[in-house]
Amino acid sequence: MTTDSPSPETAATVLLTIIFKHHEGLVLDDIQGKLKASDWWEAFPPAGARVVSWTVAMGLGQICTLEVPADQLGLVNLELERRAWGVFRTEVYATYDFVPVRERITARVRAGGQ
Repeated sequence: MTTDSPSPETAATVLLTIIFKHHEGLVLDDIQGKLKASDWWEAFPPAGARVVSWTVAMGLGQICTLEVPADQLGLVNLELERRAWGVFRTEVYATYDFVPVRERITARVRAGGQ
């Protein structure tokens, strides 16, 4: 039986995709001022978390994917509450890298499987 789940080597960390939606009532100067006041640029993401990607989606906000040690998940949440709230509305999703899974499925299908 084959599985299409992430490999066990990544079990000690989790990927989190965070969507930072700007509050429509804030202009850029307000946003930057609030982020500076909350020490955003120095304190987020917290130590131990690795930025995998961070992009801007015009009209939406920012999309950040972090690799976080599983035992530090609560710390990421705490830092979001301390530093992002009031500037962004946040959505957080546990995610995983689908590329290796897709490659396994594609190879299996090409070999006649499902």
